[in-house]
Amino acid sequence: MFITENRLKKIYEILKKRQKNLQVFTDNVKNQHNFSAILRTCDAVGVLYLYYRFLGHGELINEEITMGSHKWVIHKEVSNIDKFFQKKKEEGFQIVATYLSEDSINFREIDYTKPTLIVVGNEVQGVSKEVLKYADKQIIIPMYGMAQSLNVSVATGVILYEAQRQREEKGLYNKPSLSEEEIQKIIKKWSTEDVIKQKKKESAMRRFLSS
Repeated sequence: MFITENRLKKIYEILKKRQKNLQVFTDNVKNQHNFSAILRTCDAVGVLYLYYRFLGHGELINEEITMGSHKWVIHKEVSNIDKFFQKKKEEGFQIVATYLSEDSINFREIDYTKPTLIVVGNEVQGVSKEVLKYADKQIIIPMYGMAQSLNVSVATGVILYEAQRQREEKGLYNKPSLSEEEIQKIIKKWSTEDVIKQKKKESAMRRFLSS
């Protein structure tokens, strides 16, 4: 079992366009469908890192929704909120959180070509106060309907595609943000995981056929 040359080339080309400094943090998004849809959108936009805090139980990823995209986005659970956000600030990230307040601004006013961490919140409570205190900006998506809210996965998609638009205009997708060493390290990790998964599928199929 091995990864084909064409697949390796595709992974390499994808990683060259991954936006290392455009990241997402989900603050206790509990619905499996929402979290999986956010993961899928991250992959489509070219986000490499998705961080999350999850205070619920059970699995967060539904592979029927992610369509395999969860394999190509590095997703990490955060246990220490203060340490995480302090580190992001030290790394030079601007932190923007979806939150409705007197200080909120239109999400399009943000310069997403800067290192940016986009924070979205729980389906009911939104972004927690514990996380909100680290936000440099609070953003809203203008709406003109009766319902003044969007599903969290939809809202994340709207914001990410504005970020993509700005970054495309500035040519950032044509300038790899990952070093060659970083790319090769990720390729090695993803390729190993891909082979292991394929072996498990083949093993399961053999057991099924022999039963």
